[in-house]
Amino acid sequence: MKALLQNNSLFQLHTAVLLFGGTALFSKLIPLPALDITFWRCLLAAAVLAVWLKVNGQAIALKHAKDYLWGTVLGVVICLHWVTYFASMQLSTVAIGVISFFSYPVMVTLAEPYLNKQKIALVDVVASIVVFFGVALMMPSFDLSNQVTQGVILGVISAALFTARNLLYKRHFSQYSGQHSMLVQSVVACVILLPFLGNEHWQMSGADWSTLALLAVVFTALPHALFNAALGQLPAKSVSFINCLQPLYATSLALLILGEVPSSSTLLGGFLVVTTAMYETLKTHKNRTK
Repeated sequence: MKALLQNNSLFQLHTAVLLFGGTALFSKLIPLPALDITFWRCLLAAAVLAVWLKVNGQAIALKHAKDYLWGTVLGVVICLHWVTYFASMQLSTVAIGVISFFSYPVMVTLAEPYLNKQKIALVDVVASIVVFFGVALMMPSFDLSNQVTQGVILGVISAALFTARNLLYKRHFSQYSGQHSMLVQSVVACVILLPFLGNEHWQMSGADWSTLALLAVVFTALPHALFNAALGQLPAKSVSFINCLQPLYATSLALLILGEVPSSSTLLGGFLVVTTAMYETLKTHKNRTK
């Protein structure tokens, strides 16, 4: 019975990671700027998550007044993360955007010792250098006017914002489920982005709106639910390691659906970034179990 539950959880986890990777495709499939995509994604996802919490008998209101402050901070950070994430891929390619973003596991390993007033291990410094080199390989030049270079830089900024969000969530908001936290962050993001919303959505077709709904429901709300369900049944190390497959899933989907063929430098840079992320993930969880 236990083995059956774990197999089911593994299926849920791989499905969630595949859907997370597929999120990147919508930067190309939806004819809107990154800011507008983020707003509509958050609005629709918030509605679905609110219904989800109510159906499961969970309260939507937060427990303490200070939690609203931290929920707002998290919402601001995740809002900027999503906008830069989609903008990165709109300027470059799905592969470059996702791989640049996946420098975040190394950022976490560097930031956590600093926050905990611990010494940063030499191996983590070496890992950060390898990741920096991998990211640099994906840049066609160091010319800031080059769109691909801009995409790489935005991908790294998105990773830094995601790192900040994860560390803040762990310290100040982990008493709430992933779905509840995502609902709060999505609502805050909507409020922030509303004044900057463009008019392009008025020109969207019914098919475009369907694609946007698909992003919000199937590629945002659903994978968060599956991911959290798997997290309750599988070791954290397994969850984090499988999550490192996200760039592979995203790049493969972009090749099949968008016809984006990654260059050799992107593949080499991606190999360095993803393998280093996997190494840091395994090392972190190994240290925690000592």
